Amino acid sequence: MTLKMQKPYYVNENKRWFKKWWPEGVPFNTNFEEKTINDLLDEQVDKYGNENFIWFLDAWITYKQFQKYVKSIATALANLGIKKGDVVALHLPNCPTYIVLYYAITRIGAISCGINPTYQAVEVLHQLGIIKPKMLVVLDALYETSIKPIINDTTIKIVVYSNLSDLAEITGVKKAIGKFVKKIPTGKVDFPGAFKFTELIKTKPDVPKVSIDVKKHPATYIMTGGTTGLPKAAVLTHYNVVSNAKQCKLWLGGEKPGIGNIGILPLFHSFAHTVVMNTTLIIGGWIMLFPTPPSQAVLCEQIVSLPCHDGLIYAGTEILFKRLAELRNLKRRFPGVMGKLKLCISSAGPLHPPVRDAFITNTGGRIVEGYGLSEAGPAVSAGNLFGESPVGSIGMPFTGTEWGIWPSDDFNKGPICLGDPEDSNFGIEHSGEICIAGPQVMLEYLDEVDETKETLYEYGGKLWLLTGDIGFMNEDGTIEIIGRKKSLIKYKGYSVFPKEVEELLMKHPDITEAAVAGIPDKEYGEVIKAWVAIKEDCDCSPQKIKEWAKNNMTHYKVPHSVAIIGELPKDLIGKVKRRVLQEADPAWKEKYGKS
Repeated sequence: MTLKMQKPYYVNENKRWFKKWWPEGVPFNTNFEEKTINDLLDEQVDKYGNENFIWFLDAWITYKQFQKYVKSIATALANLGIKKGDVVALHLPNCPTYIVLYYAITRIGAISCGINPTYQAVEVLHQLGIIKPKMLVVLDALYETSIKPIINDTTIKIVVYSNLSDLAEITGVKKAIGKFVKKIPTGKVDFPGAFKFTELIKTKPDVPKVSIDVKKHPATYIMTGGTTGLPKAAVLTHYNVVSNAKQCKLWLGGEKPGIGNIGILPLFHSFAHTVVMNTTLIIGGWIMLFPTPPSQAVLCEQIVSLPCHDGLIYAGTEILFKRLAELRNLKRRFPGVMGKLKLCISSAGPLHPPVRDAFITNTGGRIVEGYGLSEAGPAVSAGNLFGESPVGSIGMPFTGTEWGIWPSDDFNKGPICLGDPEDSNFGIEHSGEICIAGPQVMLEYLDEVDETKETLYEYGGKLWLLTGDIGFMNEDGTIEIIGRKKSLIKYKGYSVFPKEVEELLMKHPDITEAAVAGIPDKEYGEVIKAWVAIKEDCDCSPQKIKEWAKNNMTHYKVPHSVAIIGELPKDLIGKVKRRVLQEADPAWKEKYGKS
């Protein structure tokens, strides 16, 4: 898939998305420098060495101190035998240790891969089997239950253990712990020869020189469900991650030394990896890092008490913004919050207009919907944060990124719409698979040759990523998503996208959340089922919701059955888990034997 264009990431500046909504001052194209993520770190330390980089449990770490930690740990890892190409797995919650390790690992040419700290042992084993790490860094409190039962079945040769309070000044931490996590969790790590992180951090810096081809050498593996729903590791190179951070910087208005970035999303996830961790570095800001999601009141208290005079970036899922939108008496209780949440991007699912509007009213902030996926770094697009922005779409592709709509059954048939001036195939009747091209598109899926070939295609001298999302382009070049290609429901010969039915159900005045999936049916093959959460003190019933749907939707989109539940199940970043609901349904269990 070698590309021959001299400027593979140059986007034709006549594309439609540049004409109406594009943020003033954000370039259409830019030069994506070939540098490592640690080249970027060193550049920023030269500029902002004495400025704060991380706040965690009421303790601060400056850029210069952070770099010293990184060099010490990089040296220690090299002394332990970790070398270029080795994989180091991080089984840690959000903490400064995670960020130090990420940059230390990549500094010596090794590859970082985060693991969801809520995973059970079997889930951890599955991921370790894919990425084959030589070293594991684990929170001591997680070792006994999540690692010890399975470690003998892995490739792990070296274990390093850490504690939540590592790298936080002891003075004041006990009080802070009580505010955020109640107590410091601890645990025993009895792996033979295991190393303590706080001992390694004392290593005198002497980092070995390593040559890295930034366009080919991985910086990180990010786990993703992919378009097939099977777990895979997306391989992101140094060029991918640095380029995507630069794209985020440009979209946020350029370098912003002193601005804060709220770090609630888990760092193992691609969204936080880029939009929180690497983007904060490239703009010269600081991270407000939380080990577990705080209550909305505690978050507001920190916004008021910390130096947020330059405002805040907040990347999250809709549920996080919904909670702030619903926080009662926010203006009276926390007047210092008003207007500070001015660069907010909601992703990993739709941002519904009622939530957006309530958030703006309650906080005085600014929020737009964004779009991304792990295979693309993940940041692909967002609305305009500085002016009028399109409603109902995923905005415009970031600087240097191009997108288009292709037939969902065969990329080789050629594009349906690329957003060129002469294009005419706009609107929902010209729906297809959303495909993107840009410097943030992954190198490959790790050890998945066939999956990679089915996901990355060359067209017009560029490498295009098939996202698995179905949507259409508007005449202004923005894109609206209908649903996932693999979640399509076939009912009476009609194609029904769950996301569309969810959006329609959310228009019901008493429904606060909705999830839709296909359920096996003997007569029709598959029928639509909806799970909804409703407002308190309303008299909704499944039958009333179905009647409302019949009056407000075309017949084949009306749910066959409706279940009212307290709250929809969500993953660690707040994304609704349709699959959990679907597999718990009796009809699904009967057909597929799920228990």
